[in-house]
Amino acid sequence: MAKEKGRKLIAQNKKARHDYHIIDTYECGLVLTGTEVKSLRQGRASLADGFVQIDGHEAWLHNVHVPEYSQGTWTNHSARRKRKLLMHRAEIDKLESKAQESGHTVVPLALYFKDGRAKVEIALARGKKEYDKRQTLRERQDRRETDKAISAARRRQRAQEPR
Repeated sequence: MAKEKGRKLIAQNKKARHDYHIIDTYECGLVLTGTEVKSLRQGRASLADGFVQIDGHEAWLHNVHVPEYSQGTWTNHSARRKRKLLMHRAEIDKLESKAQESGHTVVPLALYFKDGRAKVEIALARGKKEYDKRQTLRERQDRRETDKAISAARRRQRAQEPR
């Protein structure tokens, strides 16, 4: 059987990028059971309520929903169990010291397979205020409007060119 190559996205946490200023990102492995891997291979997971907690020099992923495997038996996993993250000790210590600062948290951004192994991208983040969220939406809307105006101008210009 050929080995998988590349990155296959399973789930993304778009809300995290809206609600937080992303300061730093890390790629971590996950300790999973067999039925969890099979469920993830079906592309089923939700990072919506997920967060990372550091407990006794170990990083744990909480509240990530990986639904039970449909063909699983009594060996099936519980959907919202806490999962251990595989990171270097230096990274965990750095993350722990920064996360203890006021207003900082660690959130999962994406869950994916990389070369056949389940990985999670986590981020050290600081919560946005309501006006920051509005500002981000306004900037995105302005960028869309300028792109639309530029493409319309190019279309008009192409239509006027002699053939």
